[in-house]
Amino acid sequence: MVTEEVKKQFVNYIMLQVFDDQYIDRQEEKKILEEGIRNGLGIEEGQAIIRQVSLEKGFVLEREAEERAKEMLDTFAHNDGKVDKREFEDTLAIFKSHSKGKLPEPEMKKRLKLMMVENDWKAKEGGFFGSKWFSEIVV
Repeated sequence: MVTEEVKKQFVNYIMLQVFDDQYIDRQEEKKILEEGIRNGLGIEEGQAIIRQVSLEKGFVLEREAEERAKEMLDTFAHNDGKVDKREFEDTLAIFKSHSKGKLPEPEMKKRLKLMMVENDWKAKEGGFFGSKWFSEIVV
C-alpha cells in the first residue's frame, strides 16, 4: 500500500516536470512513471494520478490528445472505408485543441498520417480536382 506522502511527492514531481510548458509528452510521462515506480507506485496507479493532475490543473497529456484523435480517425475510417480531407482537418482541429497548441501543425499532421498508415486506414484523395492532400503530408 502506497502512503499519502508518497502520492503527494509524486504529484509534486509531476508539477515540477510540467512547470515550464504545462505539457507532458510521452518521454516525460515515461520519466514520471519511472519515478513513481521507484517510490512504490504501480504503473496503472501512476497513470491515474498523472491523468487526474492533468485534468485538475489543465495540463496537456500528449497520450490522451493522440488517443482522442485516433478514435476520431477510426470512426471516420469505418464510416465509408476512407478518411476524406474534411474529416482529417476536423481531427486535426480536435488534436490541436486538446494539445493546446503545444505541437506545431506539421508535426500533428505527420502524427495523424502515421496513425492512419499504421492502422491501414485509407485516405480519400484525388477526385475531380485531383487533390493529393494526404500524399503531400511529409512523414
